[in-house]
Amino acid sequence: MKRWRAAAPGSAGSNNAADHISVLDAALAQLPDHERAQVLVRTDTGGGSKTSCTTSPTSVCSTASGSTACPDRRSPQPGTAPGVAGRPRRRRRTTRRRPSRRADPLPDTLRGWPAGMRVIARRERPHPGAQLRLTDDNGWRITCFATNTRGWSIPDLEVRHRQRARAEDRIRNLKDTGLTNLPFHGFDQNQIWLEITLLAADLLVWTQVLAFHGQPARLWEPKRLRLRLLAVAGRIITSGRRRFLRLPRGWPWSDLIETGWTALQPT
Repeated sequence: MKRWRAAAPGSAGSNNAADHISVLDAALAQLPDHERAQVLVRTDTGGGSKTSCTTSPTSVCSTASGSTACPDRRSPQPGTAPGVAGRPRRRRRTTRRRPSRRADPLPDTLRGWPAGMRVIARRERPHPGAQLRLTDDNGWRITCFATNTRGWSIPDLEVRHRQRARAEDRIRNLKDTGLTNLPFHGFDQNQIWLEITLLAADLLVWTQVLAFHGQPARLWEPKRLRLRLLAVAGRIITSGRRRFLRLPRGWPWSDLIETGWTALQPT
């Protein structure tokens, strides 16, 4: 750990707006101009800052939303303030929970946010067994997310924003591919390891998209792909001046490997 600190002095927080803006700029630069208007930017709490929403090039993105801290912890609860429409929301669960409520604060209360941005607050009781936080008010947990989308209902906006959790699946897949631990002491060596891991993850994802479209293997994670498709022992043989890949007889997923191989062949 001491060697790593010497190679990379200083510390950077997860909510550094400048880092988020540079990453977003680099990501958008890889897309054609006509595709940038269809980009949806979703971030977690670290990226839901006023600076990120104000400085980032949201003009090329159709929408932008991010989890954020509540604008004012002393603000009235959803459904109790005049001019704030609280909406009860009942959820289907096996255990009984009290209904949550949503509120859409008025635009004039969002000082410092970009024009057209609004923050939607949600109040609910934590699920049974959850540990309460210091910010919970009388057992109620308040979460907020900011968005510049107009014309959508609040439940639809919330569902769309919660789908950002799919990024956690990609992070888990990256860890299964090699990011669980950094194997070297030097910062530069670990940076190379990181690049190789990202290339391997990209190859796996594009192989699934192109070779197994409509197949169950399209949704398999790296561990299952390695077990069933990548780690199988095969032999390359030559017959009639042509090369063939011979797989073990009786391998349960031989047909799937052949399907993917055929789909990847140039037309």
